[in-house]
Order: sequence, then C-alpha cells, then structure tokens
Amino acid sequence: MPGRITAADVSSLGLRRGVWECTWRSPAPPPRVALTLEGRTVALAQLTPEDEGSWRASARIPPETLSDGAQTYVLVADDGDGTEDPRPGATRLAHLPLLAGEALADDLRAEIDLLRAEMDLLKRELRRLATG
Repeated sequence: MPGRITAADVSSLGLRRGVWECTWRSPAPPPRVALTLEGRTVALAQLTPEDEGSWRASARIPPETLSDGAQTYVLVADDGDGTEDPRPGATRLAHLPLLAGEALADDLRAEIDLLRAEMDLLKRELRRLATG
C-alpha cells in the first residue's frame, strides 16, 4: 500500500473535545484511516498534510459509541472504502483507551482494596523477617 506506515511512526496528540488526533511522517498518506471499536469501523479519520512528508489524522469519537467501563478505540490504515470494517492486513496505527462511568469507579475501588490487602501482607512478612 502506498504511504505504508507503522505504529512506531505515529504520535498521538491526545483527545480534545471528542476529537482524537495523531501525526506521522510518510511520503504519502494511506488510502484510508479508520477509527475502530471492537473491530468495527465507527468513523473515518480526516487526513491533512502538515509539513513536508508529515500528516495529521483527526477522528471524531462518535458519542453513541461511548459507554460505562473500559473501551479501546484503534486507528487503522488500509485500502478499504468508506465505512466498511477494516480489511485483512490493515495496519494498526494507534490505540486510545477510554475509561468512564460508574462501573469503572467500582472496579477501581476493588483494585485499590486488593492492592492495600497485598501491601498489608507484605508489611507483615517484612516485619516478621526483620524480627526473626
């Protein structure tokens, strides 16, 4: 595919106002850069040239795809057309994990409680070894 790039070439510029932006250096852009969630195309990235041989992809996160919990959006490059799902052999460019909602708060509290319990166990064992 012309303009073939790898994930190592891509730099994420972050998420602002629902738009995720990335840049990379390549002589030409790939034919299509798609935003995917769970292997399905949810949006197409807009590609714009920056400096000589530098490109920017801007992908708007569709609000209807957001939900409680953890989700990972992935930018892929392929020679697909429109909003069809990524083609076999698509190149994974970058990923954007998003964590949101009440379900997440419960998960984080449980993880913190588990870490505290493990730290208490370690402290007890270190004390036992230090005194014994």
